[in-house]
This record gives sequence, structure tokens and C-alpha cells, in this order.
Amino acid sequence: MRIRYRLVAAAVLGWFLSVGLAAGEGRSKVVIVYDAKVAPVAFAAREIGRALEAHGLSVQPAPSPANAVQVRLAVAPPGVADARPRPQGYRLRRLGPSGYEVLGADAAGTMYGGLDLAERIRLARGLPRAVDVEGAPAIVRRGIKFNIPLDARTPSYDDTGDAAQTNIPHMWDFAFWREFLDDMARNRYNTLTLWNPHPFPVLVKLSEYPDVALDDVCVTTIRCSHELGRDWNDAYWKPGNVRVVRKLPIDEKIAFWRRVMQHAADRGIDVYLITWNVYVNGAEGKYGITHSQTNPKTIRYLRACVRETIRTYPLLRGIGITAGERMQRRKGEFAKEKWLWRAYGTGVLDAKRAAPDRAVRFIHRYWQSGLAPIVADFAGKYPDDFELSFKYARAHLYSSTKPPFADKLQNELRQHKLTCWWNLRNDDIFHFRWGDPDYVRAFLGNLPAGLTAGYHMGSDGYAWGRTHNEVDPARRGRLEIRKHWYRFMLWGRLGYDPKLDRGFFERVLAGRFPGLSKPGDLYDAWQSASRIIPQVNRFHWRNWDFMWAVEGCLDRPRGFHTVEHFIQDKPMAGSGIVSIPEHVAARLAGKAAQGTTPVQVAERLRTHARRALALSAGIRGGSARLEKELDETLTDIEAMARLGEYYAAKILGAVELCAFRKSKDARCQAAAVEHLTEAVKQWQQYAKLATRLYRPQLLARTRRMDWNALLADVRKDVEIARSR
Repeated sequence: MRIRYRLVAAAVLGWFLSVGLAAGEGRSKVVIVYDAKVAPVAFAAREIGRALEAHGLSVQPAPSPANAVQVRLAVAPPGVADARPRPQGYRLRRLGPSGYEVLGADAAGTMYGGLDLAERIRLARGLPRAVDVEGAPAIVRRGIKFNIPLDARTPSYDDTGDAAQTNIPHMWDFAFWREFLDDMARNRYNTLTLWNPHPFPVLVKLSEYPDVALDDVCVTTIRCSHELGRDWNDAYWKPGNVRVVRKLPIDEKIAFWRRVMQHAADRGIDVYLITWNVYVNGAEGKYGITHSQTNPKTIRYLRACVRETIRTYPLLRGIGITAGERMQRRKGEFAKEKWLWRAYGTGVLDAKRAAPDRAVRFIHRYWQSGLAPIVADFAGKYPDDFELSFKYARAHLYSSTKPPFADKLQNELRQHKLTCWWNLRNDDIFHFRWGDPDYVRAFLGNLPAGLTAGYHMGSDGYAWGRTHNEVDPARRGRLEIRKHWYRFMLWGRLGYDPKLDRGFFERVLAGRFPGLSKPGDLYDAWQSASRIIPQVNRFHWRNWDFMWAVEGCLDRPRGFHTVEHFIQDKPMAGSGIVSIPEHVAARLAGKAAQGTTPVQVAERLRTHARRALALSAGIRGGSARLEKELDETLTDIEAMARLGEYYAAKILGAVELCAFRKSKDARCQAAAVEHLTEAVKQWQQYAKLATRLYRPQLLARTRRMDWNALLADVRKDVEIARSR
């Protein structure tokens, strides 16, 4: 049946119900009352309608037929203080036997309340018999960080990876953005930050620089490799190294992004552009424009870019900048913050002269600069909201729920009365489905109270567009955020409502996988496997993305991390974990090291892994036939478990190898060989599971992820242990 919706007067109050509400009690008729002109509310109404019809309930047009239930969605009128929820908040309740009401503080709040009701209908398989809840965001701004590969000529920070290369065309497909933004809203995200060093040539036209705007969409013809180095994109986009994959004039590009931003606004989502500096990809060499920090022509050009971007996109909520990637520590007029003010700050002021009421929020990344010059040379002059952005867990979101890196910054923020967006960088997990609600809840709960402007979660070296490296061709092309639905759900939903408990997520899993007899077993298996990578990262800590890819035990400069690296590299600061040399020194001295020992880390990894494997086997054994997605999810869980077994054995082998070198005790060497031989066996199992679902791919910030090829490096650890 095609669902029909109409606006009906809010004054219609003759609601009554003469038949059961659940699908099993008869086909109830439902009328949804809402203002169709308010796009976020209309979206929620459609979601409710789909949920109702999926469970045998009939959505009727107005006027209300007899024996119909009415669901009313409305924004609370101003001035009704006792009835008006907090911003983005709502109250959802059943009004006796007559119907349901969602009353939101604003359009976003009403939308979230409607989405709440739609979810309850799906999970209850019908209208809920009793409900009276209030919702309000714990964190006001909940965002996704999207390094956007717009074009080979205007690449994002690092587009050498396969994910970026395959996703360039999808960035210009409105169907992608419609699905992506709808899912963001369903998961309660309300901020989309688009990160690109220099996006302006494909977004705007400049009257002063008519030859800068770029028609069409291009990809590179260069074979990407980790060996291209830090400034790979200098060669990546040059003429002769690109080819057109879609004909698209600049005017159509502008219309496209206006449409995307409108759809975002219709889902309660603010859009920001965040750049790195100094980059002028796509414009270099034209009109004297260069990457030089001391080039006044570059400053004038970027000022015009900022002005025109704000004018061209009325729905753009704000912009952000990065000081330092190609900037020198200079004094005088070309000092970093003075340069940024002349290029970006004055560009905003230029745009606001024509629209003085236009508010442009500014996000200044705290990177290779200092708060004193930021405040003196930029923030103190900026007319609208001004906030910082900081890499809260460096590049490893999946490490500790309370990373120590922002401790000093918090005092500076209080001193200068500023708030900060926490940049939550996932440069850890690209392949496997991850899900630990307790980790996410604790992490978000530890964000500094009173200093948090919001958070944006995403990666620097991976484009979370459409999937591309599945073995099964039929599975390629899904949205990454739908493949990884549980993970993206956790970071959005728990940012809005951290009180969502285990029972809620078990109901979600039961709804997602109807064949599960014990959804709690999947919850536990998934959580146990998901605790492995954070534990490994805390033990074997490397600050930045190019320094460590846990799924492959490798990095860009050094390649595979051998048992030697595990002996040498230190644990995460503040983790309480003792390094291998410290532990071995204490052991040989007959003392106990203060903290969590490497052996205890290995034991924890094995406990998580074996619990996940046992529970996964039970789920598989309890089902005659697994649906495709559940089978893939269990395979990912099993792969993470085997990875945990591998690292446990490797850590134990590293401990014994270090002890052998210190003591010359042959028994320690024999134990090291035994543990590292076990690590080889576990890697083989890991590779078998990983390659069941995924093909090898090049990761932008590290190297090619090819688990079978890496087996040769894994075996070399045994040879290292055997050598004297």
C-alpha cells in the first residue's frame, strides 16, 4: 500500500480507538497529523508510516476515519515554558486510548521524537501500549568527520587509498547523500564536517579568478602507493595525470551542493567545510597563486574563495581551518594566525557586509599553533561563534575511554573562555564491524563538561562513502555507514542519549536479526571482540595514523611491526600498562612491576577472544540457516577474536624474547619461539576469516592491507626469536 500523508488541523482532538493497537490484534487505522511544510517533521512522519505498514497497520489520509488512531507531531508553541522541551528535545506520550503525541522544542526535536516512535513501533512490532518519555541531547552537536575526495585535482588530505579513489564519483551522486544524510538523522547526528585542503575550485566561481573554477569530475591515472610520500598530491592532480569520469559544469556543481545542503537542513544537520593550509590544489600556477605562505596573491585569492563560498551557500553553517601543514613558524605579517586572519577572517567579513545577519560559526583546529596567538590574532577579531577543534585521542579513537592528551588544553580553554570540538579520529578500524556500547558511553561521558562544543567522528585516511573491497561483488556499493550500522549508531545515539542501556541494544539486535534466539549472546560476542583493538592500542601505542594500522600490524615508514617493535615501543601514556623491558627487568629482579603487566594484557586479549569465539559458535550452531548480514557480522567478530589471539601470543613471545636477551636463559628463548609459532597459527586463522569477506586494499595513511602477503612477515618473528 502506498502511504499517504496530509496536513490536518491540530485542533482535531476526537481521537478514539475501538480495535487493538498491535498488528496481531487486527488492522488498526492510523492518521498522522503533522505540518508537511516542516521538512524534518515530514521525514519523521514518513518513517512512522513505514514502520506502521511494515507491521500490518494501515496509514490513512485525513479526515480521520472511524476507529482510527491519531499520531500528532508538533513543535511546541513559543511561550509555553512548562510544555516546551529543551532545544532538540521532545516529549513522546500516549494520550489514553485515543492516540499519541510527539511535542518537540523545535523541528529537530520533533523529528527525533517521531524517529523514537518509529523505532518503538519496529521493535514492538506495532504501536506501543504505553509510552511517556522525554528526550534531550546530552551533547548538543554530534557530528561526522568526512574527508571528502571531491576530485583528483582537489583531493582531500590523503586520497591515495582505494577507498578515496573508488568514492570520487559517489561524492557527486545525490542518491548517496540522500541515503547518508537520512541515516545520519536516524542516528541523531546533527553535524556534517567536510574536510578538504582546498575545495573551492569545484564549489564556487570567482569573478576575479574566472579560470580557477573546474568543470567535470576527474580521477587520477597515477597508480597510488604508500611510497608517494607526504606530498603525494603535488603530482596526483597535475595536467596529464587525470581523466574525466563525469561531465559536470561548475554551475551544475554549485546547484548540486546547494541541494545537498538543503537536504541536510531538512534532516536537522548543519554542514561545515574544514580546510588545511597552505594548500591551493587546482589553482596553483594560475594568477600567480602558489602554496607559499609569503605570497600576497595567494592570500587575496583565498580571501575571495571564502567570501564567495559563504555567499554561494546560504545553508553552510560554518567553516574551519588548520594551521600548520604547509606553514612555517614566521613572525610579522606572514605569521600563521595573521596569515589565516587575512585569508579566512577577512573573507568572512567580506561576505557578511552583504548579509550582516548571516552567522558563520568558525572552527579553528588546535594543531601546530598555540592558543595565545589564536586568541590574539584571530578569535579576538571574529564577529560570530568561534571554537577550537582538537584531536582528543590523537589518531586512535579505539584506545582508551579517557585519553590524556587534552588535559593541558582544558586549563587553557577555561582561561580564554573557549569551547572545543573533539576530533574523534578513527584510524584504527576500517574493515570489521565493531560494537561496544559501554566503551562509547564511557568515552563520550568523559568529554570535558562545560568545554565541549561538540564532536566530529571520522578518519583522515579513509573515505566513508560506499564499500568497495568486498569479495562478493553483490555486497559492494553499500553505504559504509550501513555496513557499519551498529558502530555509527552507537556514536550518534549515545551522544544524544547516554542512558540507552543493554536492554535497548539487545532489542535493536533482535529487530535487526529476527532469527536470533538469544540476542544477548550476539551483544556479548560483539562487545568482547570489540574490546580487543582498544586493548592492543593501549599496549602498543603509536600517536598518529601513519604510525600504526592495528588490523595489519603495520605502518607507513616501517612496514610490518615485528616482535622487536613490540619490545621497543611503549604503552599509551596514562594507560597504567608496564612496558615489556620494565616488566622483564622487574621479573628478573624478583619484583612486581607497578601497573598492568604485558602478561596480563595478553590474558585479557585471550579472554575477550575466546569468549567471542565461543559465543559466535553457539549462535552459528543454534541456527539452521544464517541470514547473510548476520553471517558477515559473526565472521567479523571471529576475525577480531583471532586478531586478539595473535596479539596475545605475540606479546607473550616478545616478553620471553626480551627475557632471553637479558638473562641468556634458553628456556625463555624456547618459550618465545613457542608463543610466536602460536602467533603464526592465529594469524593464519585471522587471514582466512578476513579474506573470506574482503579483498586486499591500499590504506591511504599506511600501506597495502593484504593479510595473506603479511604472513611472511609474521613468520619472520619466529626466526628473530630463534636467532642468538
